[in-house]
Amino acid sequence: MIESIKNKDNRTYDIIKKELTRQRFGLEMIPSENFVSRAVLEALGSVLTNKYSEGYPKKRYYGGNEFIDQVELLAIERAKKLFNVAHVNVQPYSGSPANFAVYMAVCSPGDIVMGLNLPDGGHLTHGWKVSATGTFYNSVPYHVKPNGYIDFEELRKLAKEHKPKLIWCGATAYPREFPFEKFAEIADEVDAYLSADIAHIAGLIVAGAHKSPAKHVHIITTTTHKTLRGPRGAMIMVTEKGLKKDPELGKKVDKAIFPGLQGGPHDHKTAAIAVALGEALKPEFNDYGKQIVKNCKALAESLIENDVKVVTDGTDNHLLLIDLTPFGKGKGIFVQEALDLSGITTNKNTIPADPSSPYYPSGIRLGTPALTTRGMKESEMEKIGKWISEIVYEVKDYELGDTKKERKENLSEFREEIKNNEKLNIIREKVVELCKEFPLYENLDY
Repeated sequence: MIESIKNKDNRTYDIIKKELTRQRFGLEMIPSENFVSRAVLEALGSVLTNKYSEGYPKKRYYGGNEFIDQVELLAIERAKKLFNVAHVNVQPYSGSPANFAVYMAVCSPGDIVMGLNLPDGGHLTHGWKVSATGTFYNSVPYHVKPNGYIDFEELRKLAKEHKPKLIWCGATAYPREFPFEKFAEIADEVDAYLSADIAHIAGLIVAGAHKSPAKHVHIITTTTHKTLRGPRGAMIMVTEKGLKKDPELGKKVDKAIFPGLQGGPHDHKTAAIAVALGEALKPEFNDYGKQIVKNCKALAESLIENDVKVVTDGTDNHLLLIDLTPFGKGKGIFVQEALDLSGITTNKNTIPADPSSPYYPSGIRLGTPALTTRGMKESEMEKIGKWISEIVYEVKDYELGDTKKERKENLSEFREEIKNNEKLNIIREKVVELCKEFPLYENLDY
């Protein structure tokens, strides 16, 4: 498939080949990652990458866009059908600029906005203080309760007090289903725009494994990878409810993307989005989305049975959070690196009311989309949960010091000691054998 790279640039070829090997023989468990189909890969590598097409279908600033228009309109048509929405923009380069475009469409700098607090599972672009969205807008975050569920009482109180222009529902590390109707009730009470960021759960919504926000919100944003299993792009969708609130909302969104934030769209990616949405329209995708959730529930049960604490004691979707505070604070980095050495890819993550910092958090975030794509089911999740728990207990006694120097020394010592850890090596061998049972990109000729 990439023979030309091998002939022209052997160093880049070798790196790509090594990454393919890593993916083939490891367990990808970061919940925002997935494996695209060969068809999506091929669309990304197509001649559409050669074209420049500023503007929108039938309204381009360049000539020669007859077929680019067709592929963009195809992606829009499929997205409308899948998500039951009135207006779709498929041009955002990724999820963060898509979210920023929503601010540009409905807010002015300094307006009050609300989103889930980042350490509680929210996203940077929902108003977190170090993001542009928390710099240019007046952010009032809401939180989760001690049990890990969204605190709607607090959300309603804050919304009535501050009268936000925009409320976000959505998250990057929230393991429960979103009750969009509760958000809508509050947003309608204060006449706020309600935007659902479904980047993580879009594929589950399509599959009927998670409720849809389409009837309740004004705007929907999503990435096209993660559970939707497409390329790394994004979409902004305006609902019938959104157009009822503001008939110009679709035009405002389009204007925010171009010329507001972006130049020419990435047409090869638009084609790959169209391909992925076509795949999502097939009946087998419903089975896939539901299996993701079944697998995640089975994984949570396995971890709990093996004495690992899970935030909210389970999950409704594709991800879960391991709470490592029973062993102390800031243990996430130790567990993530130990899992990496064992061939299990996850990410350290804050947990609600984390006693440590975001850089040295006390949790691990993991999920099942990529494992489900490979064909794994509940029995495999049971094994993987047991392996993860063994790794957690293997490194639970490592501690981080309070100073930068101490932490550097602690991590250096830890990394040296676990290089040849027997238990980790045994689990690594088991991981490789499991991966061989569920081959990835079998005929990819790297």
